[in-house]
Amino acid sequence: MTPLTQQTVGTLAGRMAIPAYDRSKLTVGIVHFGVGGFHRAHQAMYLNRLMNEGKAHDWAICGVGVLPGDVRMRDALTAQGGLYTLVQKHADRTSEARVIGSIIEYLFAPDDPEAVIEKMSDPAVRIVSLTITEGGYNIHPATGEFDAQAPAIRADLRSGAVPATVFGLVTEALRRRRARKLKPFTVMSCDNVPGNGGVARRTLTAFARLVDPDLAAWIEDAVAFPDSMVDRITPVTTDHDRQTLALLSGVEDAWPVVCEPFTQWVLQEHFSAGRPPFEEAGVQIVADVKPYELMKLRLLNADHQALCYFGYLSGYRYVHESVTDPAIAKLLVAYMDIEATPTLPPVPGIDLDAYKRTLIERFSNPEIRDTLARLCAESSDRIPKWLLPVVRERLARGGEVTRAAAVVAAWARYAEGVDESGEPIEIVDRLKERLTAAARRQREHPTAFIENRDLFGDLADDRRFVDPYVRALESLHAKGARATVRQLAGV
Repeated sequence: MTPLTQQTVGTLAGRMAIPAYDRSKLTVGIVHFGVGGFHRAHQAMYLNRLMNEGKAHDWAICGVGVLPGDVRMRDALTAQGGLYTLVQKHADRTSEARVIGSIIEYLFAPDDPEAVIEKMSDPAVRIVSLTITEGGYNIHPATGEFDAQAPAIRADLRSGAVPATVFGLVTEALRRRRARKLKPFTVMSCDNVPGNGGVARRTLTAFARLVDPDLAAWIEDAVAFPDSMVDRITPVTTDHDRQTLALLSGVEDAWPVVCEPFTQWVLQEHFSAGRPPFEEAGVQIVADVKPYELMKLRLLNADHQALCYFGYLSGYRYVHESVTDPAIAKLLVAYMDIEATPTLPPVPGIDLDAYKRTLIERFSNPEIRDTLARLCAESSDRIPKWLLPVVRERLARGGEVTRAAAVVAAWARYAEGVDESGEPIEIVDRLKERLTAAARRQREHPTAFIENRDLFGDLADDRRFVDPYVRALESLHAKGARATVRQLAGV
C-alpha cells in the first residue's frame, strides 16, 4: 500500500493520473474557506486542469478551516502535502481516479488566525473563495438580514477580539490591504445560494459596517463579488470509498473524494484583481449568471427535495434507488415540466429538455451512492430558496402547484421524526426542535407546519397552496408515501 504524499505521488503514474506540473513552483493566488468534498471535486479540480496545461501556476489554493470539524481536513491534507485523489464514478461501474495537486497549503484558523489574515493580506492572493454552505452566511431566517446578534459574530465584534469567523477574518484582511494601499481581492462565493455573490457582498459589508463604516464603504466600492452557479454531485466520502480506492489502486488516501462525471460552473465576469483563465478549463464565463442559477435551483435542487422525502418515506436510502422507482421518476419529470420550467427565463446556450433528461440520468447513477439523508438535511435553509419561489411565482401567474405543495407535505411528514415503520428519523436541521414540534401537531392541525411564517410567509393563507398541501399530507398519513407518489404521478 502506497501512502499518498508528495514524495510518493510520482510512483503512482502507472496507476492513475497525477499532476503533470512541478508543485514546488506553484504559488498561492487563492485562499479558500470551506475545503470539503465539493470544493475539491469542483474549483480545485478546474485549477488542476489548468495547471496540467502549464497555466495558472500562480493561482494555487491555500485552504482555510474555521470550524472544529475542519481539524480532520487539516490533518488529512497536511499529512499528504495537500494532495488527494478524485474518483469519478460512471453509471456503468467504471471509474477514473486522479491525484489533484492544486491545494498546496492548509491553515486551520483557530490554530493561528494571524497566519490566515496575513495570507489573505499577501498581494499575491487575488481571490478569496467560499463554500461555507447556505447557513454560513449568517442570515436571520425571520428578517432575511445579517444576524449581528449571533454569538460568534458578537464575539468577533468585541473590542480587541481576535477574529474567529469568516466575516471577521476576511474583513480584517481587507482592512490591512486598504491600509497598505494594496488592491482588494475578489470574494468569490461558490455556494449553492441564489445570487451568491450579492449575498456574500451584503453579509460581509454588514459585518464590516459594524466594525468601521468607512471600511464597509470602501469594500462596497472596491471589492468584486461575482455570482456563480456550481454543480457536481459529490456525496460524503465513506470508509468503503477509501477501501475501494486502496484495493483497486494500492493508494492509501486519508480523504479521497468521489463524484459524478458531470460538472458545471457558470461564473460572472467580475473580478477586482484578475483571475485564472477558467474558461480554458471548461468554466462558462458570462455577464449574467441568474438564468443558469434559476435553472439549477428550480430544477436540480428542487428535484432533489422532491425525491429525498418521498424516497426516504418509501423506504429507500439512496438517490439512485429512489429515482429508479417509476412513480418517483415520473413525479420529478412532471414537477419540472409543468410547474418549474414555466417559471424560468431563457437560458443562453442550454437546451432545457436535454438538461432535464440529464438530471434524471445523473440521479440514477448507482455508483455515486448519494444518500437521501444528505439531501434531507438542513431543509429549512433549502426549501425556502429552491422550491417556494416556484410556488409563489406559479400562484402569481394563476398556475397549479400540486406537486410542489406535495413536496412540502412530504418534508412536513418527514419532520415528524418517525418513518412509516415506526423507526426514528434523524432530523438534521438548525430548526429541528421547532420543525418537529410543529410536524407532530399536524395530524390534528394539518396546517401547523406551514404556519411558520419565518419559513413560509403567508402561504398558509392561500387556499390554492393549502388545499393540495393538505390533500398530500392526509394521503401520506392515511396511505403512505408510495401510494401518494403513485397518485400524484398518475400511475
